[in-house]
Amino acid sequence: MKLKHLLIIALFASALQSCVVMSPKKHKALLAERDSLATRTATLEEQVSKLIADTSRIRQELATLKGNYSGLNDKYNALDKNYNASSSKVTQLSTDLQKREARLKEVEEILRKRDEATNALKDKLQKALLGFQQSGLTVDIRNGKVYVSLTDKLLFPSGSIVIDEKGKQALKQLAAVLNKEADINIAVEGHTDNKKIKNLGQIKDNWDLSVLRATSVTRYLTETENIDPKRLTATGKGEFQPIDTANTPEALSKNRRIEIVLTPKLDELYNLITK
Repeated sequence: MKLKHLLIIALFASALQSCVVMSPKKHKALLAERDSLATRTATLEEQVSKLIADTSRIRQELATLKGNYSGLNDKYNALDKNYNASSSKVTQLSTDLQKREARLKEVEEILRKRDEATNALKDKLQKALLGFQQSGLTVDIRNGKVYVSLTDKLLFPSGSIVIDEKGKQALKQLAAVLNKEADINIAVEGHTDNKKIKNLGQIKDNWDLSVLRATSVTRYLTETENIDPKRLTATGKGEFQPIDTANTPEALSKNRRIEIVLTPKLDELYNLITK
C-alpha cells in the first residue's frame, strides 16, 4: 500500500477517535493538515520518480560514455601503433635515401673519372697518330667512348684484307698507346660502302669483307703488337652503319673504314650498381 494511503487512514482513525470531543474548528484544521500532507507526499513521490528516472538515464549515458571511451581508446591505440610503424618506415626510408644518395655520388665520381680518362686517352691518341690524320685517320669521342676511325685506303689495298705497310705503321703507333692503357677495352669494327663486291674470290659480300678486315686488324694488334687478346673484340658491320648516306665517291670512301672503339673498363661502376 502506498505511503499516501497509509497516512490518510492513520489521520482518519485519529479523527474518529477524537471526534466526540473535537471541535469543528480543530476538525477543519486536521483536514487541512491532511490535505497538505497528501500534497507534499504526492510531490515527494513525483520527485522520487524523477530521481529514479534521472538515475536510470545517467546510468545509460554513463554506459554509453564508457563504450565511446573504450572505442576511442582502441582507435588511439591503433593510431599510436600505426604512427610507430610509420615512424619506423620513415626512418628506414630516410636511411635508404641517404645510402642511395651516397651511391649516386660514387657513380657520379666514377663517371667523372671515366670522362677524364676518355678525354686524356683521346689527347694521347691524337698526338701519337698526328702524322696519319692527313691520310684519313680521325679520333673523336662519342657516347663516352673514343673512336679511332681509319679509312680503308690507309690500311688496305683496294678489295684486300691484307694490311699494307702504311696501315701497319698507324696501328703500331696506336698499339704503343693502348699497351700503356690496360684498363681500356678495344672493339675493332669493319665497315664497307654499299657497292656489291666483284671478283674477290672467297669474299662473298660486304659482310665477309667487313668481318675479315676487322679480324686482320685484330690479329695484327694481338700477334704483332702484343695487345692482350682478352681486351679485343672483332665485328663486321657491313654497309649498314654509314657515316655519309650520299652516293658520291667521297661519301663511299668515308664509309669504307675500320673503327677502333676504345671503352674504359667500368668494373668499379658495375660492381657498385649491382650491390
